[in-house]
Amino acid sequence: MFFKGSRYEKVGDAQYTAPDGRVIRCKKIRFILDTPAIFNHLVTQGERPDLLAFRYYRDPLKFWHIADANDLMQAEELTAEPGRRILIPPDMQ
Repeated sequence: MFFKGSRYEKVGDAQYTAPDGRVIRCKKIRFILDTPAIFNHLVTQGERPDLLAFRYYRDPLKFWHIADANDLMQAEELTAEPGRRILIPPDMQ
């Protein structure tokens, strides 16, 4: 369900049995550790989270590292507002 390298890839599974007997599978809660930034980036018109991840990490799928450093659940919020400064953490490999 989640792509290789996803922020949820290593989060364990859980299941819940509803009162009607249905078993509902889900992911356990993902706790975000403090993600220190090494510098910040000024967002310009037309930038996208995947392009920033490629620029800084050479991997477009690592956009979620930047989202975590900025306490965002939706990565699209990173570049939604040109002129905003966002934090860029070191590559977590």
